[in-house]
Amino acid sequence: MTKCAELLNQTIEVDFVDINVGCPIDLVYKKGGGCALMTRSNKFEQIVRGMNSVLDVPLTVKIRTGVQEKVNVAHKIIPKIREWGAAMVTLHGRSREQRYTRSADWDYIAECAKIASPMPLFGNGDILSYEDANRAMQMGVSGIMIARGALIKPWLFTEIKEQRHWDISSSERFEILKDFTNYGLEHWGSDTQGVEKTRKFLLEWLSFLCRYIPVGLLEHLPQKINERPPYYVGRDYLETLMASQNVDDWIKISELLLGPVPPSFTFLPKHKANSYR
Repeated sequence: MTKCAELLNQTIEVDFVDINVGCPIDLVYKKGGGCALMTRSNKFEQIVRGMNSVLDVPLTVKIRTGVQEKVNVAHKIIPKIREWGAAMVTLHGRSREQRYTRSADWDYIAECAKIASPMPLFGNGDILSYEDANRAMQMGVSGIMIARGALIKPWLFTEIKEQRHWDISSSERFEILKDFTNYGLEHWGSDTQGVEKTRKFLLEWLSFLCRYIPVGLLEHLPQKINERPPYYVGRDYLETLMASQNVDDWIKISELLLGPVPPSFTFLPKHKANSYR
């Protein structure tokens, strides 16, 4: 990790480098990475101190409340992270075992923000509206990190900035998909390989975007991130198509942007997290 930080420092211009100690994925955890580092204090310290010693930009760390459900340990680890030289810590208000089930524990995040001071602590978890963001900022944190909320509705940042709900149309949402597709083709190329690479990432994103419920169709504002989206018929064909939880419909949207899929094409979403109560 120190060698990686040194390479980044020498070759890439970045504002900061972040260590993700919040990753709950089994493959990463079983190899001692991600959340497992929260139980490997010596290795964790070695990584933070080593990376910090070779970086000219701030080093930040993201953690969870702990590994086991109902066994919070972040409050014990945060002072150590500060001592090791990290410039900031982000706390996701769930344990590894919880993944995305149950609500994020913002009361615990608030406790940890006090413990972290004077090191800034950013809170993370369940932010899908400007009301959620405002409530989070009242918990004594220095800032917030938005993850799934940005995947479900990337215009969330506009809503937070302007303090309003945006009843974005299906055509406006489709333009965002067009931009994403164009960025992919520009990066990976417009040959067959580039098209299919772009399609893969587009489909992964659509597995999140379909969870958005248009403001004009909600009975109660705002939408909550952990509530399962109900089946609904949109105000036009495209809005209904974008709401589908069916992989075949995601593929259909990709074909509107990238053309027909290859013969025998299949897609299985990478993130099949249990994201609802």
